[in-house]
Amino acid sequence: MTDRTPVVVGVGQVSERLDEPGYQGLSPVELGAEAARRALADTGADPAAVAARVDLVAAVRQFEASAPGAVAPLGGSDNVPRSIASRVGAEPRVAVLAVVGGQTPQSLVTEASGRIAAGEIDVALLVGAEAMSTARHLLTKVAEDERPDWSEQVGGQLDDRGLGLETFIVPEQVEHDVLAPVVQYALFEHARRGRLRLDREAYRRDMAELFAPFTEVAAKHPHAAAPTVRGVDELATPSGDNRPITDPYLRFLVSRDQVNQGAAVVLAATDVARELGIPSDGGARWVHLHGHADLVEPPVLDRADLGASPAAATAVRRALDQAGIGPDDLATIDLYSCFPIAVRVVTDALGLTADDPRGLTVTGGLPFFGGPGNDYSMHAIADTVTALRARPGTYGLVGANGGAIHKYSAGVYSTRPAPWQDGDDAAAQAEVDATHASGAPGKVARVDGAATVETYTVEYGRDGRPYGAVVVGRTHDDGRRFLARVAPDDAASLEALATTDPLGRTVTVTSGEQGNRVAL
Repeated sequence: MTDRTPVVVGVGQVSERLDEPGYQGLSPVELGAEAARRALADTGADPAAVAARVDLVAAVRQFEASAPGAVAPLGGSDNVPRSIASRVGAEPRVAVLAVVGGQTPQSLVTEASGRIAAGEIDVALLVGAEAMSTARHLLTKVAEDERPDWSEQVGGQLDDRGLGLETFIVPEQVEHDVLAPVVQYALFEHARRGRLRLDREAYRRDMAELFAPFTEVAAKHPHAAAPTVRGVDELATPSGDNRPITDPYLRFLVSRDQVNQGAAVVLAATDVARELGIPSDGGARWVHLHGHADLVEPPVLDRADLGASPAAATAVRRALDQAGIGPDDLATIDLYSCFPIAVRVVTDALGLTADDPRGLTVTGGLPFFGGPGNDYSMHAIADTVTALRARPGTYGLVGANGGAIHKYSAGVYSTRPAPWQDGDDAAAQAEVDATHASGAPGKVARVDGAATVETYTVEYGRDGRPYGAVVVGRTHDDGRRFLARVAPDDAASLEALATTDPLGRTVTVTSGEQGNRVAL
């Protein structure tokens, strides 16, 4: 009788830094291939034999291909998963290029596990990589005629799932230029600050207290892009290196995307793993996915509370429930940390604290380990697997976030054997949808008259001076939510937003061809 239970049998990571000996300037595909080689070798069996049994190769979409009309400046592969597969000796029946979002590594593990359990595939290779630091170096420091061409034409079957940005970008945000993650997440931070009734200085310190322990983890990680311990005061204090980006963020508190990193995961059916001679070491090396959930939030303006995420909180709870454990039973935790609020929407809901002795990251987090595009959580999964092998029988949580907390994928792992369980995401999603349906205030596109500031952010240039501001407000007449910007020539309102606390303040809004304009 066959055993189709899916198990993680191999993980691999790779990185390179511009200033280190041995730097090769690898392309994203080359980094991905090296991560895949390491994952295949990590199985403990013959890597060539394992590669030959790979049915599915799924690649995380690179950042340079994550926006409408985006063109890779140095070229790229027309079939990333097959470019990587060919380099490691795999000839998969199915090649997948995932949608945009940091949730994709965990969601791909969940999907591949389900397909293995259903008998659709035997072995899956999941891989992602970014070479953004190398690309920037080549584009800014190397003459055009001396730059490499990373283009590849390999053809073949490809399940390209598109960008998946339907809820990421809505007309109101396009009109008011509220698209950059560092702007959207800043709005969420101030909404949470308002709910907690903290002043600006106290909240910035709260963010620094959350991330200071992350720096300690990154400082010990061989693949971290910024392996430097930083204290709370350093993280919370503006400086030449720690300049303001968008209020309340300083540079050290946001994701670091200038990295060269890749990660890969190999999964197999239990009977196939045995057939290939992949050692289980008495159950200490094979890692099972005990619980999982994939949930989504509505567009930003349609949410009940801009400082919370029912999807993230519910996904984590569902994954834990399916695994039959609670938060206290976890040995390792890695919560997606592109910005502090991405961590806080889970810790607030689960009662976790910044000083949890287990830590809230296994890598060091996106600002310090690095934020390799959509692929960060593949590294978190790899480190979680490694940590659980060292502590057999314990449990680890990976929380992966995509968009502006639009999509959340959670997974609970352990070396403890466990049968595959299909999830009940539909029921959980209905709970999330009901929360927003009952709590969202409604929205309006055009506003003229008095309103109240619900949340806001101020944008800063490299010179440290404010140059723009966004307000999410509520109309006085019916409480509906809207977006607005400070007019480019309204220096007084910009200064007021930058130097005072406008939360809850009454403002005047006028509408025009370019959207809503707010004045303080």
